[in-house]
Amino acid sequence: MQEHDLSFVRAEMAAVEPPPTADRGLVSWMRRNLFASATDTIFTIIGIALVVMIVPPLIQWAFINAQWTGTDRSACATVAQGGNQPDGWSGACWAFVDAKFQQFMFGRYPVDERWRVYLAAFLFVILLVPMLAPRVPRKGLNAILLFIVFPIVAYFLLVGGAFGLVRVATPLWGGLMVTLVLAYVGITVSLPLGVLLALGRRSHMPVVKLVCVVFIETIRGIPLITVLFMASVMLPLFLPPGTSFDKLLRALIGVALFASAYMAEVIRGGLQAIPKGQYEGADALGLSYWKKMNLVVLPQAIKLVIPGIVNTFIGLFKDTSLVYIIGMFDLLGSVRQNFSDANWASPQTPITGLVFAGFVFWLFCFGMSRYSIFMERRLDTGHKR
Repeated sequence: MQEHDLSFVRAEMAAVEPPPTADRGLVSWMRRNLFASATDTIFTIIGIALVVMIVPPLIQWAFINAQWTGTDRSACATVAQGGNQPDGWSGACWAFVDAKFQQFMFGRYPVDERWRVYLAAFLFVILLVPMLAPRVPRKGLNAILLFIVFPIVAYFLLVGGAFGLVRVATPLWGGLMVTLVLAYVGITVSLPLGVLLALGRRSHMPVVKLVCVVFIETIRGIPLITVLFMASVMLPLFLPPGTSFDKLLRALIGVALFASAYMAEVIRGGLQAIPKGQYEGADALGLSYWKKMNLVVLPQAIKLVIPGIVNTFIGLFKDTSLVYIIGMFDLLGSVRQNFSDANWASPQTPITGLVFAGFVFWLFCFGMSRYSIFMERRLDTGHKR
């Protein structure tokens, strides 16, 4: 047998070569994402120009020229306006935000009783975090504590009047506390109520379907301001003499019903996206209507419409500022209310307060948006290859 020369055969695997220089590093990333085509290059140049035009003046106003400390308007007014700043000065008046920060957070809630607000916020956070974390066990118990037990505990903590706690009337509430209360109740009520309305609108029972359709189309056909006016002004006219509801409670009901109508349409879109075979498969297994919905249809439908659900939540959170129209002072309302304080009347006070309120709203909305993206990626398993 003829022997073969194996000296040219590799005896071990070749070492992994690094990618070409042109395909890695900052230059490669810019080539792929910013200058991949002529259109991308044009939009990149326009974007850079806008950043150069907007960001440096904004930094100058918000940080470099800003006034961080002060006890009255003189800290944020020019000499010509009766203040201490040089003529032509323009900067953020963060001293105003610092001086009014407690009012922006709590309104006129008594200072000695604000520990109750802190305790309620602490309980909310320690219940919310494990609810949002995917791998934490006992979600059912967590949901019961967050959505059933916590509202009762928070009510007695914030309102008082029992267990030795001083009663604090809701007209004294304000600031971010009212914004979060409205948003929490609206979100907690609108999702399950929206699911029921969506199922009712697709029901084969004519009366149930008609009631749900009329409710959804009526609420969606009028602005939230009208709903709040109806709840605040018109509702007491239809009640028996001597009967009245707290204004905050009326606002909570109005916001929750308004959001539930929009939520119902979002959920209905998810229900219509489920293939007919899923319904038929559940029927073939002998599942009842509610088991079919809870175990087969709704989990798939809700997963499909997570962006729409979160979009409704974000819109609800921002719409809470409309309660200012009916005499309630949420975060934005508290900021605007303090513009009338003569001790802080200066040209820079309003814009600084509004920027602060906008930033707080953005923080919460951005947080909800990012968590929505996280959940979409985690649950997006049906179409992966």
